[in-house]
Amino acid sequence: MLAALLEKPAPVEERPLKLADVPEPEPGPGEVLLEVRACGVCRTDLHIVEGELPPAKLPVIPGHQVVGVVREVGGGVEGVARGERVGVPWLYWSCGACRFCRRGLENLCERALFTGYSVDGGYAELMVAKAGFVHPIPPSFSDFEAAPLLCGGAIGYRALRLTGLLESGGRLGLFGFGSSAHMVLPVAVRRGLEVYVFTESESKVELAKAMGAAWAGPTRAAPPAKLDAAIVFAPAGWVAVEALRKLERGGRLVLAGIYMTPIERLEYELLWHEREVKSVANVTRRDVREFLEEAARAGVKPSVKVYKLEDANEALLELKHRPPAGSIVLAPR
Repeated sequence: MLAALLEKPAPVEERPLKLADVPEPEPGPGEVLLEVRACGVCRTDLHIVEGELPPAKLPVIPGHQVVGVVREVGGGVEGVARGERVGVPWLYWSCGACRFCRRGLENLCERALFTGYSVDGGYAELMVAKAGFVHPIPPSFSDFEAAPLLCGGAIGYRALRLTGLLESGGRLGLFGFGSSAHMVLPVAVRRGLEVYVFTESESKVELAKAMGAAWAGPTRAAPPAKLDAAIVFAPAGWVAVEALRKLERGGRLVLAGIYMTPIERLEYELLWHEREVKSVANVTRRDVREFLEEAARAGVKPSVKVYKLEDANEALLELKHRPPAGSIVLAPR
């Protein structure tokens, strides 16, 4: 089968992914073999390819926003059938036995495996996945629309859950309006939250308003009211500080990125009055499945730009230097 293989991390300008003909994987007990229909291109892929995340496996096939159709099932598989369309997210497997898994925090599992990092992912024509960690894709989404939901959407949804506002309601700030925020906004609005969007792009300000934001403006602008919670998607420490400045007493700031520049000069007065800061690390199966259902109900339709598998390096270059408003997706076939 064809796959985009990373043998050694390097800047994407050097085009480190090599199109290779590799042996077809075979599903073992509890596993399924997928024909990959689409695989989203994520900033985490960029961190892996360029070595900002220390390699967990080399060579490795990246890609963790995988939509595919089940071709074969291994022994002992129940609940997943041949011909079913499913998604594979970043969390490839968790042990179910460590202290974090026992607390419902499988995203923090001490022995977790991650798709396209610890194991081969979806920049390929075929891949093997754990049957208990694949997710049915709602029929309202095309293969290409579904792929970004599995990472950016699911991470955004976990961040939204961690704000606590889905239970209490209130004013939510979204800082940065890229792919993840685009997918979270319709869900938050449908759940009755008053959403304020902070972005430096004038075109994104108008888009956010058109999508239902109660207000949108520059990051340093003062919103009409203090925020009950905020999610920071931008990987910039100064944005986190700005978000804290806009929080109401008792407000919570959720940091949704895997990477962020240093948060400098964080004055204690910004945390005073029981304000909180919480980070997001990975997602659980619950996050993915709930978000897929919520996104279908809210009519989320990710905007995607499609590249062929052989152009994976070019897709990563675009993501690094001129990221589109929506998401980038690879088509292996």
